[in-house]
Amino acid sequence: MKQTTRNASLAATTATAAVLLGLTAPVTASAAAPALAWTTCAGTGLDPRQQCATLKVPMNYADPGGPKIDMAVSRIPSEDPAERRGALLLIPGGPGGSSLNDPSGKGQKLPREVRNTFDLIGFAPRGLAPSTAVNCGFDRADLALSKLRPWPAPDGSVDGTMVTARRMADACARNGGELIRHLSTANEARDLDRLRAALGERRISAWGVSYGTYVGAVYSQLFPHRTDRIVLDSNDDPDPARVSRAWLAGHEQGVEDTFPAFAKWASAPDNPDRLAASAAAVRPMFLRLAERLDREPIPWPGANPEELNGNVLRQALLDGLYQPRRFPGLARLILAGTVPPAPVTPPEPVLQNVAAVGAGTLCNDVAWPASAAAYQKDVDRSRAAYPLTAGMPRNAMVCAAWPFAPQQPPVRITDRGPSTILLVQNERDVATPLAGALKLRRALGDRAVMVTVNATGHDSYLDSGNPCGDATVSRFLATGERPDSDLYCG
Repeated sequence: MKQTTRNASLAATTATAAVLLGLTAPVTASAAAPALAWTTCAGTGLDPRQQCATLKVPMNYADPGGPKIDMAVSRIPSEDPAERRGALLLIPGGPGGSSLNDPSGKGQKLPREVRNTFDLIGFAPRGLAPSTAVNCGFDRADLALSKLRPWPAPDGSVDGTMVTARRMADACARNGGELIRHLSTANEARDLDRLRAALGERRISAWGVSYGTYVGAVYSQLFPHRTDRIVLDSNDDPDPARVSRAWLAGHEQGVEDTFPAFAKWASAPDNPDRLAASAAAVRPMFLRLAERLDREPIPWPGANPEELNGNVLRQALLDGLYQPRRFPGLARLILAGTVPPAPVTPPEPVLQNVAAVGAGTLCNDVAWPASAAAYQKDVDRSRAAYPLTAGMPRNAMVCAAWPFAPQQPPVRITDRGPSTILLVQNERDVATPLAGALKLRRALGDRAVMVTVNATGHDSYLDSGNPCGDATVSRFLATGERPDSDLYCG
């Protein structure tokens, strides 16, 4: 779930509500801020400067004196102490992603002036190893991407996905322990404020990507005066009524925005992986192949599932549109006529952990409908309007049968707070489409400025190859200088 907004009132009337909404967290975090004991990080291939530590945070912020869980964190200190301003949180996507190794990885892509300005801070979000880990013990078949992203049956029926949802939800209730109930975006934001305090910072900067943009927005809503320079890159729709349902639904538009770029590439005369003589011919070619594979799947030994069916191909399209550098692999799968070697996947314990964190966070953030009829109605409409995604973005996932009610309403993102936020967004993004990013921009109002980049792919800053967009974000991080108004980088 790469894939992968709260109530209007943050002014609670009781102390209990204040604790639940995180309004008391800065005081609590600062008062109890433990010193971080930095040590050499485990693992290989890391920058020798990277250090690691463990922070204890409450499992349940409604009971801050109760059981604690571990949060694994990392850092590479500023490369020029004389220029150091503070700390930059590298907030990962997901939910289920980690930035623990990012100070050694993507952090080193940052310009030198940014690395001088900040300590680079990574972390494994709550529930994700090596932080205190959660596991639902899903059936192996349910770890397939075409199950985690719930594709309807070839005829459009959601009955099978409702059965899968109940099976997966039951597994989380049976095996997820107490921690599964306390995975949420708001709790991740509270963890980050505990981390801010433990780092000794009055205010914190951040670079959040994909789902990390929602984490950064929620942090900026719950702790507005703890924010310094916040970059939100590839932005999620903050719809407080739907939250993760809106993110999943956004794939409809994301595929439609991005597919023309793939079709143009796939019809170029000099392309060794050319699919068709014209861009217009690529879409019907793909749809015909998906329909044929619905009827006649091809065995795919070692894959999960062990066949190339229509929905596996549709999932491959979605994955292939994430970055133009994936286009050749997608085209070769479409052209092959036979299946390639089974894709390499992480070990099953890693997949189990990531899937559990994703499920817990998505399902605890907002209540999902439980009615199969409601999903069927939405899927039918989606299939008619967006045949490339075949109803998946409106389908039922594990959250449709989730056994736990959200512990608080979703955080509503508003324009209340300091103007410390810069959004950067590619025009053509399959996972976080421009339409959803514009909704976050409107919600933040004068708190934010948005840079829209004429580029294709998921992730924009330092990944889309646009000098204007990269320079604008780098300048903001290094100096605080931000465009006076929204900017288009052609």
